[in-house]
Amino acid sequence: MSHPAILSGVRLSTDRRMMYYLFLLGFFAIFSTTISKNPVLPLFSHALGADDAVIGLVAAVSPLAGILFSFPVGVLSDHIGRRRLLITSGIVFLSAPLLYLLVFDPLWLIPVRFFHGTATAILGPVISAVIAERFPENKGAMLGQYSSATLIGRTLAPLAGGIIISSFMLYPGLIPYRMVYVAAAIAAVPVLILTLMFREEGLSPLTLLPSSQFKKSFIAFFANARLRATALVDMATYFAFGAFETFLPLFLLSNRIDVYQIGIIFAAQVVIIAGTKPFFGKLADRFDKRPQITAGLIILGGSVALIPFTTGFSDILLVSAICGMGMSLSTVATSAYVADVARKEEIGASMGALSSIMDIGHAAGPLGTGIIIMTTGYTYGFFASFLLAGVVAFIFVVSVRNKQV
Repeated sequence: MSHPAILSGVRLSTDRRMMYYLFLLGFFAIFSTTISKNPVLPLFSHALGADDAVIGLVAAVSPLAGILFSFPVGVLSDHIGRRRLLITSGIVFLSAPLLYLLVFDPLWLIPVRFFHGTATAILGPVISAVIAERFPENKGAMLGQYSSATLIGRTLAPLAGGIIISSFMLYPGLIPYRMVYVAAAIAAVPVLILTLMFREEGLSPLTLLPSSQFKKSFIAFFANARLRATALVDMATYFAFGAFETFLPLFLLSNRIDVYQIGIIFAAQVVIIAGTKPFFGKLADRFDKRPQITAGLIILGGSVALIPFTTGFSDILLVSAICGMGMSLSTVATSAYVADVARKEEIGASMGALSSIMDIGHAAGPLGTGIIIMTTGYTYGFFASFLLAGVVAFIFVVSVRNKQV
C-alpha cells in the first residue's frame, strides 16, 4: 500500500512538470505568432506594395479567425479530446510562418494571416480547458501564471523582430522581413514538439460532430446567465483595452509625448500585467471571484476614461499602470469563474465562447472608439469604454447575485 506522503509527492512532481510544460508551450507559441506581426507585418505588407486599406485588412483577419473558430474548437475539444486539437495548432504554428516566404502579392497575406490566426484560436480555449481540468483547486493561479508566460513571449517578440530586421537591412529586397518569418518558424518547432508530447486519458474516438451538437453547446452557454454575463465582462474588458492600445499613442503624440516614452508606457504596462496575474489568480482561488471581476472591469474602464485628463508622462504612466492592474484583476478571474460555473463536459465549449466574445470586444474597441473620436474627440471616445464597463458591470452583478458556485 502506497504511503499518502509518497502519493502526494508524486502528484506534486507531476503537477510541476505539467506547469513547466504549459508555460513553455504558451511562451513559444505566442512568441512565434507575435514576431510574425509586430513590427514586421505592416512593413512587409508595405514592401509588397500594399496600400493602407489592404494593410488594415491584413491586420484585421487574424482576430476574425478567433471570433469564428474559438467556440467550435472548444466544442470539439470536449468531444474528441484536447490532444488532437493541440497537435493541429502546433502544425499551424509551424507551417504558417513558412507560407509568408511564398508571398509576393500583398493580397495573399489575407488568407495566410487568417490561417495563422487559427493557431491561437485553437490554442487559447484548449489550454484554458486543460488548466481548468488539471488544476481544479488552483486554476486561477495557474491561468494567471500561464498568461504571464505568454506575455513574456509577447513582449520579447517585437524586440527580436526589430533586431532581425535591422541586422538584415543591408540585404536586398524582402530578405530582412522574410528572415523574421524564418525565426517565427524556428520558434514554432518547440510548439509542435510540445503538443506532440501532450498525453490525455480516456481519448475519445475521432468522429464528426453533428451541427446540432454545436447548436446545443451554444444555447447551453448563452442560456446560462452567469456564463453570458461573464463573457460580456471579457468583451467590455477587451473593448477598453483595444481602444487603449490603438488610440493612446495617437493621443500622446498630439500632446508632444516622445515616441520612446510611449514605448516605455506600454512596456511598463505589460510588465505589470505579467507580474500581477499570478497573484490575482491566487486571490481568485481563495476568495469570491465575482467582486474581483467587477472591480477589475470598473478600474480598467475608469483608467481609460482618465486618459484625456492626463497632463504629462508621469501621469499617463500611472494611468497606464492602473489600467494594466484592472485588466489583470478581471481577466484572470473570468476564466476561472467560467470553469467553476460551466458543466464539466462543456468546459472547452465555454472557454471557446469566452474567447470568441473577447475577440469581438477587442475588434470592436478600436472601431467604435475611432468613430466616436472622429465625431466628438478623445474625451468622449475614451469615456465610451468606461460607460460600457459600467453597464456591463451592472449586468454582471445582477446576473450572478445570490448564485454561489
